[in-house]
Amino acid sequence: MTRVLLADDQKLVRGGFRLMLEQESDLEVCGEAGDGHEAVRLARRLRPDVVLMDIRMPNLDGIAATRLITGEGTARVLVLTTFDVDDYVVDALRVGASGYLLKDVDPSELVDAIRAVMAGDFPLAPAVLRRVLAAYLDGDRRATDARLSRLSERERQVLQLLGEGLTNAEICDRLVVSMPTTKTHVGNVLAKLDLRDRVQAAIFAHRNGLVEW
Repeated sequence: MTRVLLADDQKLVRGGFRLMLEQESDLEVCGEAGDGHEAVRLARRLRPDVVLMDIRMPNLDGIAATRLITGEGTARVLVLTTFDVDDYVVDALRVGASGYLLKDVDPSELVDAIRAVMAGDFPLAPAVLRRVLAAYLDGDRRATDARLSRLSERERQVLQLLGEGLTNAEICDRLVVSMPTTKTHVGNVLAKLDLRDRVQAAIFAHRNGLVEW
C-alpha cells in the first residue's frame, strides 16, 4: 500500500484527489495539508510514501516545503500544480521533487505517476519536460560528449528514450524487455555518464543530438 499525503490550499481540490486515489486498491490517502508548514509537519509525523504538493500555498510555498521534506528524507514529492512557469519547474526539481505534473492531467495518468515515483521513475508532463530542457539548453547544443562512448548500443537507446521523457514502463514496452532489465539499463546509463537523475539524462540526450525538440 502506498500512503499519499495531499498538500493543497483548496479543500475541494484535496477532496477530489482523495476520492480519485482511494478508488485504487494500492493507494491510501493518509492526510491532508492546507499549506506548506502543515505539509512539512504531517510529513514528519505520518511518514507518507509520496506527497502530492501544490506550488502556491499560504505561509510556506510548495517549493520551500519540498526542500524541507526531501532534505529530511521523510517522503518523495510529486509536484502537481496549475502553474507551468519555468522558474517553478526548475526550482521544484532542484530542491528534490521526484516529478512534476500539471493539474489537467488525466486521473489515470496521476495514479500511474504516483506508482512510477514509488518505482524510482521520474514522471514529468511533456510540456514540463520541454520547459526544463529549454531552461537548461537555452537553444544551444554542445559537441558530442565523449562520455557517450561509454555506453553500449542498448544503453544509447535507453538514453534516447529517457530524452523523450519515457517512464520505465514505457521503455519496457518500446524495447520489449522486462522491468528489471530496464532498471538495470537506466542505472547503468546514469552511472556511466556521471548523471544524478533522469532529468539530467534527458538534458544530456538533447545536448548530444540523440533527441530533437
